[in-house]
Amino acid sequence: MAGAAAEQRRLATVVESWLERPVLIVGDAMLDEWRFADSDRLCREAPAPVLTLRRRISAAGGAANTAVNVAALGGRAVLVAPVGADVAGDELHDCLDRAGVWDRTVNQPGRPTPVKRRMLAGNQILLREDSGDPDDALDPEGVTRLLTALSCATEELRAAAGGEAPTLVVCDYGLGALPAPVRAWLVEQRERYATVALDAHDLADWRGLAPTVVTPSFAEATRLLARAAGATRPTAGTELHLEHPHGDPADGPSELTVGAAPGGVRADNGTESTAGRPGPVGEPTPGEDRVALTGDGLSVTGTGVTVNTRAGEGVDRAVLAESRLAELRAHTGADVVAVTLDTEGAVVGGADGEPRRSHSTPVPASHAVGAGDAYLAAMTLALAADAPLPTAAQLAQLAATITVSDTGTCVCRREDLLTALGQPIETRNHPALVGSDELDAIVAEYREAGRSVVFTNGCFDVLHRGHVRYLEQARALGDLLIVAVNSDGSVRRLKGPDRPVNPVEDRGALLAALACVDHVVVFEEDSPAALIEAVRPDIYVKGGDYPPELVPEAPLVRRLGGQVHTLGYVPDRSTSAIIERIRSHSQDPSPTTGERKPDPSPTTGEREPDPSLSSRTQAS
Repeated sequence: MAGAAAEQRRLATVVESWLERPVLIVGDAMLDEWRFADSDRLCREAPAPVLTLRRRISAAGGAANTAVNVAALGGRAVLVAPVGADVAGDELHDCLDRAGVWDRTVNQPGRPTPVKRRMLAGNQILLREDSGDPDDALDPEGVTRLLTALSCATEELRAAAGGEAPTLVVCDYGLGALPAPVRAWLVEQRERYATVALDAHDLADWRGLAPTVVTPSFAEATRLLARAAGATRPTAGTELHLEHPHGDPADGPSELTVGAAPGGVRADNGTESTAGRPGPVGEPTPGEDRVALTGDGLSVTGTGVTVNTRAGEGVDRAVLAESRLAELRAHTGADVVAVTLDTEGAVVGGADGEPRRSHSTPVPASHAVGAGDAYLAAMTLALAADAPLPTAAQLAQLAATITVSDTGTCVCRREDLLTALGQPIETRNHPALVGSDELDAIVAEYREAGRSVVFTNGCFDVLHRGHVRYLEQARALGDLLIVAVNSDGSVRRLKGPDRPVNPVEDRGALLAALACVDHVVVFEEDSPAALIEAVRPDIYVKGGDYPPELVPEAPLVRRLGGQVHTLGYVPDRSTSAIIERIRSHSQDPSPTTGERKPDPSPTTGEREPDPSLSSRTQAS
């Protein structure tokens, strides 16, 4: 146990050492959009579900998500990428601002920002719609502006780091952000960067870059080996084939599926031979491309790489990747090659020729979107901090693994990584009750630690079970819950001269005593708009039975890049109802007899409850 604790402390020391390390990220930036819906019936027109949209989340994707991960892990991230002058581009800028990324993107009018829109029901992805044409090449002016931005950002980072050469991360997913002139410039300017990480859909486009580390998927690695192999395919032997579709998607790595070769193995005379070998599995698809690995010397075919199944049963992608690490290093010119295997972890090799295997936990595909970006960010920061390769590989795999706990685009925060290593990060001990002048500094500190901020507001006049459940649900949406409370004067203006029942000092103290509430602040205005402007919450929460689009503060929150959530009622729990019951009991003429006063109704002539005491929100 002591040895494990010492190892965790050693890894945590590396995480601490890369704090504020300068990193320039360049490449294909995109917007990830997640639309969560409910479905309980099929439409009449077709056997298709009818979806009711409940919430929508936008997140940085591609190179932008790598930049967000670098910033969240504690690095100083600068993003240079072409971004469209459109709504998606505006949302992407907001995502970068919230994450603390230095946004040095280049506006490209007429060239849309790439977007991946996912529609989910029950956390199951039903469809994905992609927009943004990879054939929309940058015009010459756009290339010039991008090169200028790269040069300026490089010097900006160098100056901010006291003359230290920055780290470069290249994210090339084939969406047109890195045309040949930009690639050539980066190769020529290689000496300006201390550490260079490359994540490219087509590694062959980056010959001459001499990166410190490349992080290809298994598909990208085999594609590179296939192109380097020539056109001769072996005609005999039992082969393990990897299915490879005709067209590689332009938005990221394709996937290869390991399986027995469909059909028999063709002998030298052109006939199929199956003697002495297990029967084939599956049927070939006409014209299907194949990638295969050979056993003995691991020779390479024209369409791919091959390994003989006689090399041992249960040959998997990790074994194949390990056997080709040296060749991948030679073809890429990289010091380190990390072949990522999705939910199977990764295989990493360096100059010592010793492969290192890391493992991950299988999760639904909707949980793993962007996990490779977290892996790349942590690997790059660790190597830039001169960590040994085994340490960098451990931290990269841990960063990718701890991000996949929920649906959405993965981001690994420094505090989560340290917590996983048994070394939680501590923030300064701020009081729960704070003034508005203290709030800016507190929020900035939490944001620097990579924490998400949830904000809600209300009168909270008589604290009850509905409030507590509402605040607990709000706290579960993020890392920090700030509750803004209306002052006594504000409550009187909103609720009437007989409110509040409890003064703001009591209301604030009770809220601050709740474990789910981090900070309480009082505001004098009738609207929390000024506080929302100051806090710029990641999530704004309101209680009530109306949809988020009807929340008065929703346009402001969304303009600032946040999300709006509404939480429903706890039945028969509201401040107004409690106050009315108290008033009703206080008017009971015979409280000692156990008799209940008849329910007021028009037929009895009794007074109806004052409708002004009703409220749509729990935070009344």
